[in-house]
Amino acid sequence: MSTCVVLRAIGLGDMVTGLPALALLRARLPGWRVVLGAPGRFAEVLGGSGLVDAVVPVEDLAHVTGLPARPHLAVDLHGDGPASKDPLLALRPDRCVGFAPTPAPDRSRWDDDEHEVDRWCRLVAEQVGGPATPPPLPGLLPVPPPVRPGSTVVHPGAASGSRRWPARRWAAVAAALRDAGHRVVVTGTAEERSLVDEVADGGPGLVDLSVGELCGLVAAAHLVLSGDTGTAHVAAVFGTPSVVLSGPVSPRRWGPPVHPRHRVLWPADDPGHRGDPHGTEVDPVLLRTSVPDVLAAAAEVAP
Repeated sequence: MSTCVVLRAIGLGDMVTGLPALALLRARLPGWRVVLGAPGRFAEVLGGSGLVDAVVPVEDLAHVTGLPARPHLAVDLHGDGPASKDPLLALRPDRCVGFAPTPAPDRSRWDDDEHEVDRWCRLVAEQVGGPATPPPLPGLLPVPPPVRPGSTVVHPGAASGSRRWPARRWAAVAAALRDAGHRVVVTGTAEERSLVDEVADGGPGLVDLSVGELCGLVAAAHLVLSGDTGTAHVAAVFGTPSVVLSGPVSPRRWGPPVHPRHRVLWPADDPGHRGDPHGTEVDPVLLRTSVPDVLAAAAEVAP
């Protein structure tokens, strides 16, 4: 049996936005064994998807071990530089494909303005073959067992300060939704316990959920509200109504698919505005989104 090794050792949002490319790759390689190098926490949700046959835990590019040696094909779905290419080349594959600043036979051109989903689907099409049109996100992951069905999920955290809308505004949104009859649940990581407690203000808060539990919560939710984080993309993959507060990255490059169920708030004077997604200070475009803006959008997608 031919083996394809895929590397995508990044966060939850990246995992979800890479699903369409994995689906195209699976369709292009019938009968192959597809092994994904990704954080081990994703194995529970990818295991039943049919997109990959195995997930080998890879938490960071400095420690890539356990992937099959001498695969027939290695696919870099992680980045466009040697940090992700070299670990795959070390496996001595028959062929290794990916992105590069300058195109080559096994390297496609990186376009920094391209939407994340389209970028990786194009790579598969150009280097492996088949169509580049992304399949719809809904349906690419199996629906998990429900967690707290009918909840309104508020996820105030983000990996960087530039993507964190102020906690006091999230608290005001959560309070207004509770007053309107929503069963609000605030989520976050274990490190975000104080933020979750502040926003929940005595209401239920869930921290450090497994990926499967988070998917079960979001899939069964009435509404999801978050910044530009993995939770927003999980809502898109399960078709859950959502409100996403974008900033500093334009939704043209990172937002959920255009759909009446998903409302993206992006009050940029320049649609092409590009802030620092890894910055420590809240992006000024994100700060332009107000509490009434969020509540109005929530009423539109989940009355």
